[in-house]
Amino acid sequence: MTSLNHLFENNRAWATEITREDPEFFTRLTGQQSPQYLWIGCSDSRVPANQIVGLLPGEMFVHRNVANVVVHSDLNCLSAIHFSVEVLRIRHIIVCGHYGCGGVLAALRNERLGLVDNWLCHVRDVRHKHRADVDALATENEQHKRLCELNVLEQVVNVCNTTVVRDAWSRGDELTVHGWVYDVRDGLLRELTASSSATVKY
Repeated sequence: MTSLNHLFENNRAWATEITREDPEFFTRLTGQQSPQYLWIGCSDSRVPANQIVGLLPGEMFVHRNVANVVVHSDLNCLSAIHFSVEVLRIRHIIVCGHYGCGGVLAALRNERLGLVDNWLCHVRDVRHKHRADVDALATENEQHKRLCELNVLEQVVNVCNTTVVRDAWSRGDELTVHGWVYDVRDGLLRELTASSSATVKY
């Protein structure tokens, strides 16, 4: 069995550094989590949710899957949305995709990768829905970037149409759903859209 001792060493170093900078950090963290944000992002290891927005543990509730997809039959994602809205009372849901996403590229190319193909059908549906928009672009790189953006926009609509979000808006809760894209080449985020109860058409 391969040892992962270096990860435990990294963990100890991280915990030591955090405690040195803020001796009460872990004491506060065990008391309560009270994030204002839910992050729905890609599982890609290059997109660490808390880190790229400069937030510490406890400040963002996170759900990740391949290609940041929100599906109305995915109880995992829906449970994260429900818990964050109904229990944690978050005020912002951020759907964040990223340029260079391998899942989106596989959907663009209609590649066969295995079991994940079933999950990426949702992204292929986005590609089919916006075929004219995507195909009008001259290069695969441009098409890939555009499909990454279109996928985020589609998932924002899906979040807005969940019963959890619609119920929150019907109660008058302050809740905004954001669509962002992250560029791994420069580490910068870009906002594509933001939706509240006043701006969404069901």
